[in-house]
Amino acid sequence: MKRIPGLSKLAFITVGVLAVLLGAFTLFGNNLRKLFGASAESLAGTSELSAYRGGATSQLQRKSLRNFGANKDDEGDSYAAPAPAPTPASAPRSAAVVPAQATRMAEPVTTGNTHAAERPNPYTLTTEDRFSTFAVDVDTASYTLFRRSITGGSLPPPESVRVEEWVNYFTYRYPKPEEGDFRVDLEGAPSPFTRGRHLVRVGVQGRTLAKSQRKPTHLVFLVDTSGSMSQPDKLPLAQKAMKLMVDGLNESDTVALVTYAGSVRDVLPPTPASQRSTLFDAIDSLTAGGGTAMGSGLELAYKHAVKKASSKAVSRVVVLTDGDTNLGPNLTAESMLQSVHGYVQEGVTLTTIGLGMGNYRDDLMEKLANKGNGNCFYIDSEREARRVFQERLAGTLEVIAQDVKVQVEFDPATVRGYRLLGYENRAIADKDFRNDKVDAGEIGAGHTVTALYEVELTGEGQDVATVRVRAKKPGGAEASEQRFSLARAQLRGSLEEASSDLRFATAVAGTADILRGAPQAGDWSLATAESLAEDAVDGMSDRAEFLGLLRLAREHRTPALARE
Repeated sequence: MKRIPGLSKLAFITVGVLAVLLGAFTLFGNNLRKLFGASAESLAGTSELSAYRGGATSQLQRKSLRNFGANKDDEGDSYAAPAPAPTPASAPRSAAVVPAQATRMAEPVTTGNTHAAERPNPYTLTTEDRFSTFAVDVDTASYTLFRRSITGGSLPPPESVRVEEWVNYFTYRYPKPEEGDFRVDLEGAPSPFTRGRHLVRVGVQGRTLAKSQRKPTHLVFLVDTSGSMSQPDKLPLAQKAMKLMVDGLNESDTVALVTYAGSVRDVLPPTPASQRSTLFDAIDSLTAGGGTAMGSGLELAYKHAVKKASSKAVSRVVVLTDGDTNLGPNLTAESMLQSVHGYVQEGVTLTTIGLGMGNYRDDLMEKLANKGNGNCFYIDSEREARRVFQERLAGTLEVIAQDVKVQVEFDPATVRGYRLLGYENRAIADKDFRNDKVDAGEIGAGHTVTALYEVELTGEGQDVATVRVRAKKPGGAEASEQRFSLARAQLRGSLEEASSDLRFATAVAGTADILRGAPQAGDWSLATAESLAEDAVDGMSDRAEFLGLLRLAREHRTPALARE
């Protein structure tokens, strides 16, 4: 074969050039790829690429669009993710952070509602621990969420069900306190769900206040006006709710209005409630659009509220939002609360009002209310707004007992074991019952608090339980304690002999325990709960509504059970 002249020299030069280029690419290629957006790290991150399996793309996108989600917060509590597959624990948290310069960006696509799942309380032997200690809870958001889900054609997410918020939604005929801020009523009867066990009810009734007896009130409405609030069941419903609340105030009370979206805005300075037209015009002027800087708005609202805080007045921030937050320096409940901790200590209380579906942050709303010495409601209709802001306005606004703790001591001679239905996220260490520095729950004027225990009795002993309630006066530092006893002789011989209050509360608690999938309620029946509720309506509209919802729940649940 003939050699082509000059080929060897050309080949030598070509190989040399390629070698130089290859070396340069090896040394500098990663920076070049980053420059043009092509590196693996810029697309997914080296740890994310191996962490996600299956639906990797959708999971990664979801985390980059949300600022709360399935990540663990600083206290270690975990939140249930709305996605079908759980987010891996090893997924990095940095992807969820929205930079401060993004405050003018459009609100990100929502990815579903989020709730904080709680493990149901276990059955406990009294020989191992005879004490049960918890903080009271007057929130009702979980029940209203259930009502919205059922009327919308589906069962509620199990993690959204909090038994105590269902039971405490309803009115009970407990004896009113003859003196002091509240009275405790005890009752027990055989359980309709578990043969051989009894139910013990602890009922707390707060004293009522007439409108003329209420302290001077200063409200700061903090309204979410971000883009996600544009739906009819969000900002428009919030506006109706605020007007209802203003209508229920005394003329000397004052109202201020702050909004937050991409930025925080002072809409109206403190204005007497008598100036209805001024207040209503300001409320009607609100429109939705932009991102959600909730933490920044909360801090400004508290700054306004603390100016009028005192032991002789009510100073309360009322947040109305779908709970989503994606802008600003404070994106978690912990960081928000840390920024306003000093104002909470000064006596400012908090009401969180949840609205809408699609990106509702139930977990955030409840945590803010619990730590902010307040209450949490979900408003699904104008009728519910009227219930919270007019019919029960005194309880919504004015705290009559602060840091209220309940401790039930079961006598091992009489009680073999027990289980508290609900209050999982209100549990307090037994040793902290008399530690007055430990935060607990608040009771508003006229509020009732109900707790149900499932207990197994022995054949001996006469004293079932001793119930102790410890509470402070609003703004007080030291708590006082009351003691109440329940003897075996006070237990009813049958459920039919028990009050309609106990029967109805049992029906509600049983339904909630079943729908949340509590292991101890695995063989309980919604039919039993329905039968109990039917006989305990007593002409009360809210109970009659529950009975209807329970029947719908049975219809929705039957096909689901058939598929299992």
